[in-house]
Amino acid sequence: MADYYQLLEVERNAPQADIKKAYRKLAVKYHPDKNPGNKEAEEKFKQISTAYEVLGDEEKRQLYDQYGEAAFNRGGGGRGGGFHDPFDIFRDVFGGGGGGGSIFDSFFGGGGERQRSRDPNAPLDGGDLRYELEIDFEDAVLGVDKTIDFTHYDQCSACHGSGCEPGSSRKVCQRCGGGGQIALSQGFFTVMHTCPNCKGAGQMVERPCRKCSGEGRVKAKRSVQIHIPPGVDSGTRLRVQGQGEAGLRGGRNGDLYVVLQVKEHEVFQREGDDVYCEIPIDFPTAALGGPVEVPTVSGKERLEIQPGSQTGAEFVLRGKGMPSLRGHGRGDHHVRIIVEVPKRLSKAQRDALASYAACFNGSEGHPMRESFFNKARKFLGLV
Repeated sequence: MADYYQLLEVERNAPQADIKKAYRKLAVKYHPDKNPGNKEAEEKFKQISTAYEVLGDEEKRQLYDQYGEAAFNRGGGGRGGGFHDPFDIFRDVFGGGGGGGSIFDSFFGGGGERQRSRDPNAPLDGGDLRYELEIDFEDAVLGVDKTIDFTHYDQCSACHGSGCEPGSSRKVCQRCGGGGQIALSQGFFTVMHTCPNCKGAGQMVERPCRKCSGEGRVKAKRSVQIHIPPGVDSGTRLRVQGQGEAGLRGGRNGDLYVVLQVKEHEVFQREGDDVYCEIPIDFPTAALGGPVEVPTVSGKERLEIQPGSQTGAEFVLRGKGMPSLRGHGRGDHHVRIIVEVPKRLSKAQRDALASYAACFNGSEGHPMRESFFNKARKFLGLV
């Protein structure tokens, strides 16, 4: 699934009204009634509906901004959090019957909203930054505080972001008169072009700041401490508000998104909030049963092996897996046993094992072996 903001074609700081407007536009474009038989459009319709259900809700949007899709996944499987049918979402937004008909008539029957020209001197928000951070498996289990160092555009301390040398200011561009555009005649037509002097800003820096060369921002190193909560996984995104690129002309700073990659562990494997491991046990324990000590992410646990357990048998320790990223509950710990046959035996051990083997008559006590050879004899026509 692509980034929800990209699916709805909106900026990360877009207000709720713009998100709803973007969804309405895309939902009409990709609705199955408008694209009969088009599987690609149908899939797109489902994706944008899923994106809108999250971003259109303030609480879900905050979770998504902080943790990405991991906030809505459970156990590595289907989507959690009560996601609805895309057509229900469509009806909620548009009202009425939702299939097409009057809704599409109302959309295509009238004039659209006239676009407003953007003020070239309006505040410009800074861009978001992405930082890839690899952490140990143990840090994902327990949580940890990390300090990260990176380089970004920071506000110039000399001009405070104005781009002007202290004591000077901006002045109206004389070529375009402050409009940011100039008119060029081409035959019978007059075409508006961006002013080459002020680059469309309508204003020019009288004396550019010597520290930032009039940019208003400078490259700077920054250290930021972030808290990684227990339960994160590879792909989890942590949002650090206001630590991205500096804005221009009073615009807000962008955000820093830390994307986590959890190292593989030599004992444990993870699927969602569940943890898996394999443990070797000796033959007597497998045959007779008994307790074994099992390592889990939350400490050692006692597991009772049932008599006659075979290699591949799986046992589950409830609530001993990874902590939930949402702050409540834990996954399960799955133990798969492997019966280990000793490679070296002393004479006494060999004699004891021979005595044990002599106690059995044919396949007595070995139902799997007996079943296998019965099937083999039947295949070979020996029965």
